[in-house]
Amino acid sequence: MAQKEENAEMMVFKPGKSVEAIKETFKLLIEKADVSNVYAKPVKHGDATLIPAAEIMAGVGFGLGQGHGPTSETDESAENTGGGEGGGGGGRMLSRPVAVVIASEAGVRIEPVIDYSKIWMAAITAGGFMAALLLRLVNPRWALRQLKDK
Repeated sequence: MAQKEENAEMMVFKPGKSVEAIKETFKLLIEKADVSNVYAKPVKHGDATLIPAAEIMAGVGFGLGQGHGPTSETDESAENTGGGEGGGGGGRMLSRPVAVVIASEAGVRIEPVIDYSKIWMAAITAGGFMAALLLRLVNPRWALRQLKDK
């Protein structure tokens, strides 16, 4: 029974430098996910006030590890060859303008920011997939060969 208790103590995760780095990364991420990063400082333009708005996306991933090795508490001359630790991760934060809030004497309105390059890229990609599908449909020999190969 004493052996099982000793093994259980060895398997307890003891946080090290990698865990502290992950904590700091998450702390930074939470600080950046603030409304002040979504809405910029208002800008006066004539009698109107302009407030730029952005969309912020963030993603993060990480992994941890810990190890140990043979130790001998009964033999004091035995060398402790155990050790280990590890960690890794990464992330990305993206932002893009989505709208401008315009406040003037006439009222408040929201003007969207349209990214035409993204629209064209999506259209080209969708068109490519549709063209490939149509070519596959109009060429039944190709489809029959695919079925025979399986």
